[in-house]
Order: sequence, then C-alpha cells, then structure tokens
Amino acid sequence: MLDHVSIGVRDIAKTKAFYDSVLEALGYRCLHAGEGSLGYGAQSVQLWISASDHPVAPDMRSGLHFCFAAPTRSAVDAFHAKALATGGKDNGAPGPRADYGPDYYASFVIDPDGYRLEAYCSNAER
Repeated sequence: MLDHVSIGVRDIAKTKAFYDSVLEALGYRCLHAGEGSLGYGAQSVQLWISASDHPVAPDMRSGLHFCFAAPTRSAVDAFHAKALATGGKDNGAPGPRADYGPDYYASFVIDPDGYRLEAYCSNAER
C-alpha cells in the first residue's frame, strides 16, 4: 500500500551513521545521499530521511513506529545490537512475541532522534 515513508531529523550525518549500520543488518542500504537527504531500500528508496529544523517530537504514547522486514532472526538480533552500538536505545530485546503470532520474532529500538523502530521476521529459521 505504501510506496515510501519520509521522516525529518536534526543531524543528517549522525543519522546516516545509525541507519547505514542498522539497515545493513537487514539487507538494505543507502541508495541516495544528498546534502540534506538520505534514501534507503533494497532496490528502490522506501525510507526517505531529510534534515529538518522541526522533526516530529518523540512521543512514546503516540503509537508511531516503523517496522522493517528482516530475512532471518539473526538479522533481527544484528539490527538490535547495531542500533545500541550506534546511539540507539533499547525498547525491547530480540525475541519471540507469541502474543503477536506463533512465528513473530522482533526487536525494538529508539533511534537517536526518538523514532521507534522495529525489526521483524516471521521465518522460524535463525
């Protein structure tokens, strides 16, 4: 249904270091790097990130989060570890989420700008 999502951030260089690391763990990469914008995806850009003086304020109660598809459970684990190593905060360690479904394996982090992120895999293989 969605072609892409766009978010605003304060520090594009810091954001690039974070997203290059965490999304690489899931098989995505930076496909566009301009002076004030970044574009991530596998074959086409599906996440646009732009420098902004007024990004969305973090609000844990808003329900807003972005979920990235992961090819394996190991990729979910790597996403979480890389996020914590590059300035992200833990918001749910990698593991099964039985209340979401029998094969739902995910981890949750908060990026340096306060956006809530999830990596999810439905594949039972590591």
